Amino acid sequence: MTVRRHLLSLLPLFATGAAALAQTGTVQPSMTQQVTGVQPASAINADDGLNLKFADGIVAIAENKVFTVDDVRREISPYIQQIQRDAHSQEEFNQKLESLEDNIIQQMIDRVLIIKEFHKDEKRRIPESFVDTDIARRLNDQFDNDRSKFLAYLRAKGETLRDYRKDVEEDIIYNYERQQQGKSESVVSPVRIEQFYKENKDQFYQEDQVHMRMIELTRNNGETDTQLRTKADAILARLHSGEKFEDLAKQFSEDPHRGKGGDWGIKKRGDILPEFSGPLFTLKKGQFTDPIITPNGCFLLYVEDRTYAGIQPLVSVRAQIESMLSTQMTNAAEEKWLERLRRDGYVKHF
Repeated sequence: MTVRRHLLSLLPLFATGAAALAQTGTVQPSMTQQVTGVQPASAINADDGLNLKFADGIVAIAENKVFTVDDVRREISPYIQQIQRDAHSQEEFNQKLESLEDNIIQQMIDRVLIIKEFHKDEKRRIPESFVDTDIARRLNDQFDNDRSKFLAYLRAKGETLRDYRKDVEEDIIYNYERQQQGKSESVVSPVRIEQFYKENKDQFYQEDQVHMRMIELTRNNGETDTQLRTKADAILARLHSGEKFEDLAKQFSEDPHRGKGGDWGIKKRGDILPEFSGPLFTLKKGQFTDPIITPNGCFLLYVEDRTYAGIQPLVSVRAQIESMLSTQMTNAAEEKWLERLRRDGYVKHF
């Protein structure tokens, strides 16, 4: 598509993005040059003739709505810096940018078609109060409830308040219609969940895992192993008498997780040092280690919960599978719906 190809060569966007990165220091200048292949910001001439030549170029038409290169540029602009950060070469940047262009153009077209579909039923209306509420929210979130800033924004865009109100109403329609489409395909049958589990059991393999708590006794200057062991044995005696590990961790531990009762969360064997994982992974739920003495201090580890390596049972992953299949079904149904709208509507790409 000729005009869209020129977006890659235009790129006041590209230049502006590189300049912004160079000025903010987000990426080093050498990296900016390597990834983007552009001149330093000071040498860039944003008005290189190409901008003027293609600014009014038509990218696509949907129904009676014409989309120009400027429309696409405006939508792409917020993403340029992220693409530059993610790209490792000029070629990869171009590919990511072109993919983004395709997606944005398709989204703009679909928006027009979805709104058209909504208005086919003349009885369907968005209540005025919904639009008022959304405008009030935007005024607060985007313009600090400052009406003068809001009006200045409209003037800069060449929009009237009526235009803006129509845009807000169409945004509500667009989002509502897509949500409704998603709801229609959100129920997954138990049979389908079980079938997916049987056919994809390998996806649900998990390593040994322990939900771990720890009490750390930091070694003070000159403190011996024997002295540390004496402190730890006193805590062990209280554990054996029935006191909760969590309570003793809050009282005695000297690590950053003390306030959480020494809770370090779920850990895999490879997540922790061998001197800790060795004794820890021999324990069952509710058990604790003997004191583990290192050059830094003395440690007591506790197994809050334990999961053993193997295929997780269906009961543990049912919700995960249901969510995944529901998303797949929703996406497929939505794409089928959009394909019908595109087929029945007037769409022309350039």
